[in-house]
Amino acid sequence: MSADERDVTAGNGQAEPGSTPAFSGDGGGPAWRQLVDQPSSEDGGDSTSGDLNDPALYLNREISLLRFQERVLDEAFDPDLPVLDRLKFLSIVGSNLDEFFMVRVGGLKLQLAEGVVERSPDGRTPAEQLAEIRQFSHEIMKASKRCLLEELMPLLADEGIHLLNYEELSEKQRSQMSDYFDAVIFPVLTPMAFDPGHPFPHISNLSLNLAVVIRDQAGEERFARVKVPASIPRFVPLKRSSGSVRKDGTAPRKHYFVWVEQVVAANLQRLFPGMEIVASYPFRVTRNADMIIQELEADDLLETMEQSVRQRRFGSVDRVTFNPGMPEDIRQILVKNLRVDNKDVYELDGPLGTSGLMSLYESVERPDLKEHPFIPFTLPHLRLEDSKSSIFDRIARKSTLIHHPYDSFAPVVDFLFAAANDPNVLAIKQTLYRVGKNAPVVRALLKARENGKQVTALVELKARFDEESNIEWAKTLEREGVHVVYGLLGLKTHSKLAMVVRKEDDKMRRYVHLSTGNYNVVTSHIYEDLGFFTCDEDIGADVTDIFNYLTGYSAKKDYRKLIVAPIKLRANLEGRIEREIEHARAGRGGHIIIKSNALVDKSLIRLFYRASMEGVKIELIIRGICCLRPGIEGISENITVRSIVGRFLEHSRIYYFANGGDPDVYLGSADMMPRNIDRRVEVLFPIEEADHIHRIRNEILDVYFADNVKARLLQSDGSYVRASAGEDDEVVSVQDHFLKQRIAWQNDDALVPGSS
Repeated sequence: MSADERDVTAGNGQAEPGSTPAFSGDGGGPAWRQLVDQPSSEDGGDSTSGDLNDPALYLNREISLLRFQERVLDEAFDPDLPVLDRLKFLSIVGSNLDEFFMVRVGGLKLQLAEGVVERSPDGRTPAEQLAEIRQFSHEIMKASKRCLLEELMPLLADEGIHLLNYEELSEKQRSQMSDYFDAVIFPVLTPMAFDPGHPFPHISNLSLNLAVVIRDQAGEERFARVKVPASIPRFVPLKRSSGSVRKDGTAPRKHYFVWVEQVVAANLQRLFPGMEIVASYPFRVTRNADMIIQELEADDLLETMEQSVRQRRFGSVDRVTFNPGMPEDIRQILVKNLRVDNKDVYELDGPLGTSGLMSLYESVERPDLKEHPFIPFTLPHLRLEDSKSSIFDRIARKSTLIHHPYDSFAPVVDFLFAAANDPNVLAIKQTLYRVGKNAPVVRALLKARENGKQVTALVELKARFDEESNIEWAKTLEREGVHVVYGLLGLKTHSKLAMVVRKEDDKMRRYVHLSTGNYNVVTSHIYEDLGFFTCDEDIGADVTDIFNYLTGYSAKKDYRKLIVAPIKLRANLEGRIEREIEHARAGRGGHIIIKSNALVDKSLIRLFYRASMEGVKIELIIRGICCLRPGIEGISENITVRSIVGRFLEHSRIYYFANGGDPDVYLGSADMMPRNIDRRVEVLFPIEEADHIHRIRNEILDVYFADNVKARLLQSDGSYVRASAGEDDEVVSVQDHFLKQRIAWQNDDALVPGSS
């Protein structure tokens, strides 16, 4: 996830005197955010000059992204969620903050180093943004630690899952850990000295380390670093059954673990024989991973990407975290040799690196402490057991809209394998952005090549943090004779397209799958997305043209039905917003609904403001970053923004324009960010059938607007307020609604839309 969410609210926003501010679930925002939530003179609150370029009209992108982490963290504090799911959300916050520092903070620090003084749309310089980020992110990190130490660990212990500190162990248990250390951990450890004969060791990105102070036989104190290997489980089981299933197939109710870094710290004497261990202090490093790829100078993009991925581990340090009690002299050794600003050193209680908590969530077999599992639904006409006709015949009969994860991803994989094995299929073309390590879609392409099909795969090597996986898949596909291309120089290919060319009688027919999400079987179970099967001739012709654009040389500017970035996506979106303005002026009631991951693009925000001022109703569902300020009198009072944060990562993009009663609806891969509109190959595809339009508008979007459980409403000051049900309102959680709906469909196919 990347992935991808949660929200926090708090009573009246005031902490009791002398208390520790905490998250709660029934008000405006977490109490500990009060200072940041107050509009500064620079923010201007709701006071604007009327100029739509006024910085007071825009929220800061980085702070908005951190507010998203607040919403994710709020789920970890939610007492209504099972405790292991709360732990999962805490892990997601840790992982998201890691990426935030690697990419966003890393980018700002590069700007600062290069003397960039250009202000963001909200009027802040890079230095000003970094100052706010440091304060805000530190509060989130401290709140995360409180959540773990004060809430989740006691709750886990009540349920029989004990995360023990080493000092809590009995002598027998310590002996057991000593044996484990000798057998499993010791062989992979490499102590690194630091003295005139040993340069300061390289500290790798996201590594957990011990700064060790030893005293030699002459009484002189020395410094050494020990890296806690990532290959060793973070949680060392005290019993064999901890975190696993017994031999008889049953799951134990009690689990006992020790933090691996504490096991290493307690057994350091084995690493430094003849020396006295004075003390050890854990610390963790985050490095800049915002790679700049010189594509235009590259002779071979694959080789260039491999080199860039290797260089990422040597990026400058953006964050160092450590526990209270680290002496100032040890801290300064780290600051000086890591070349990190003192302002980027964060003191935190408890274990470092909460992203590692995900391994506990995944390994402990306690389904009673997790959300109920669900079985994705397969639409009746896409089921394999319907052997009366091929999947191609069924797609030819009618286009099909699929809503993941509620609807199964299996038909997409079945479609590709059917194409691989069908003697009438001549060619398959597909874009691959994030397919994961175990990729059935890639196996289908390899099978197709084995069966003599012409196969073309566009593998996006620049998919951030998936580069290594994609590089390996590209090599594998090339070895088997697949035509592999890496896209266009300077542009990421983010569109999600698969096309099968099939000979039928005396003509060729193109079958197309388009999606808002990736061809990744694993994330299809946890990301909310929309997919679409069609053999529409115009869409098929457009997809052919897009692949020719990606694989060859093409200056094509006009497509029949698809909207393609960076060619004309901006113009098309702006034109449709302008059309809604004209409808509003003519008394036909302009109305725009957009569901997206992010809204950052200043030009679009400015146009939304203008549309609002003309009376256009604008309803936005923005999961993460939103730089637009809703509810400003005279400017954005006709705009509402909500964020849904729940069990699944909201990932679909829906663009709905009422168009005076003749709705114009598009789905696709593009968010409302300059990078998506101007620097990526993105595709929006139209939804034209009346039943599909009705489903998206009335059966999907309306449920999002009814959510009063997981929805948070953006306020004009940038804070979020949790939606709540009125006294007579039905309680609605959009994700639960779709899960319950699919359970009903499982029991009665007649309830499935269009089943008749």
